[in-house]
Amino acid sequence: MDNRLPADAVAFAAAAAGRFEKLGGVNLARQAERDRGARHAAANALTELGIGDLDVRADEEHLLAGAALCRAAGAVVLPWPVVSDLLAMDEHRIALIDEHAVRVDHGDLPLSWVVADLDGQTWSYEPAGAAPTGRLGPFVTQGSLGPTSVELSTDDVARYLVLGAWQLLGGVETAFADVCLHLRQRIQFGRPLAEFQAVRFTVADTQVRVRALEELAKYTSWRLVDAATSPAERTADALALRLHAVEAARAVLRTCHQLYGAVGFCDETDASVIDRHLQPVLRFPVSPEVLAQRLVPAIGSGDLRGLGR
Repeated sequence: MDNRLPADAVAFAAAAAGRFEKLGGVNLARQAERDRGARHAAANALTELGIGDLDVRADEEHLLAGAALCRAAGAVVLPWPVVSDLLAMDEHRIALIDEHAVRVDHGDLPLSWVVADLDGQTWSYEPAGAAPTGRLGPFVTQGSLGPTSVELSTDDVARYLVLGAWQLLGGVETAFADVCLHLRQRIQFGRPLAEFQAVRFTVADTQVRVRALEELAKYTSWRLVDAATSPAERTADALALRLHAVEAARAVLRTCHQLYGAVGFCDETDASVIDRHLQPVLRFPVSPEVLAQRLVPAIGSGDLRGLGR
């Protein structure tokens, strides 16, 4: 497998990153918490970038461009449901949920939603009242389910999980880069924190986690479009990536908070904002325990393959 992204996807990612930085980067997420209407600046930027022209179901080029966009959006925790927009069908946004605890990130936006579980069973979604004001998942809404004629394939479910993993990758890359800058600038006992051996070991371990997530995201994206991959294998690969992404992201964010110290929980640091805004991506649709349970049959049947095989 050639792990280099196509030149067009790299260029598109750079254009997206530059456009999101013009919006203020992570500061747009801060602003959107105070004024939910600020989210429409993100929507306008995505329109300018041509999100409507991306068909992540079409081929490898479009899927990787969508992955690059999700990574760039995750890097600034863009306050907009990018993955749901990329997978929209018949003017309906798509989101994966746990039908027993219905939660949709940005579900308060005034557009039609179709939600599905990991098996692809679909429902219409209607938000119940205004979005909550909780600190975790500031744009998450509860809602009710109803019938829908929109059908979702298992490959669509896999794409949703994979694109969400790219979004998590972008977020933890930014948080980790910020804390590394802090370690170089923060002077303790007469020298930067980055010069302490224990800190260097922790940074090295965290860097490995981030890069490993990137490699697995690339591998799984390639498997999604490989004609030799069966539907069952694509589903297993996507579940495995999702499980690894959640575990890696939680570990990286935990390390960032530890290395920052108490200030890492203050919104003056981008890591705090990134952590809060990534919570819906980390928590929905199901827990890591449920994902692991769903992977067990795939391991027994041989549908789950890894980078070493």
